[in-house]
Amino acid sequence: MQIKQVEVLLVEDDPADVELTQIAFERAQLLVPLNVVNDGEEALAYLRQEGEYANAVKPDLILLDLNLPGINGRQVLETIKSDENLKPIPVIILTTSQSDEEILRSYNLGASAYVTKPVGMEGFMKVVKSLDCFWFTVVKFPPHGSSSFGYKP
Repeated sequence: MQIKQVEVLLVEDDPADVELTQIAFERAQLLVPLNVVNDGEEALAYLRQEGEYANAVKPDLILLDLNLPGINGRQVLETIKSDENLKPIPVIILTTSQSDEEILRSYNLGASAYVTKPVGMEGFMKVVKSLDCFWFTVVKFPPHGSSSFGYKP
């Protein structure tokens, strides 16, 4: 049996949080490609394989910050979940907000999970290890050739 490599897209505008996430993935020894875009507009171009992202690999999982410049994370989530080609991709909200209203709104828009960003490396390591245990070990993703994902054969 061939094991499929999981592709992850991190949508995060804070360079410190990007670096923290990358370091946590490395320390957890996750051999998972972590592609990074810095705002909502870039995220949508990446997902639609437009412009400089024409050859981008569609992600199996998206880690999405809500507080992005321009097109914010809520708008990105809403766009993803209203697009038949992108809708099946699980989106995990990874943000600083602990607001009950924000959590409910995210789930109503189709988020697969909502995680409040931890403070410091130890907290980030716990989150990444949880991602590894569930999303990268237990969950089965559709094959990249799946027409429901809109992948180009």
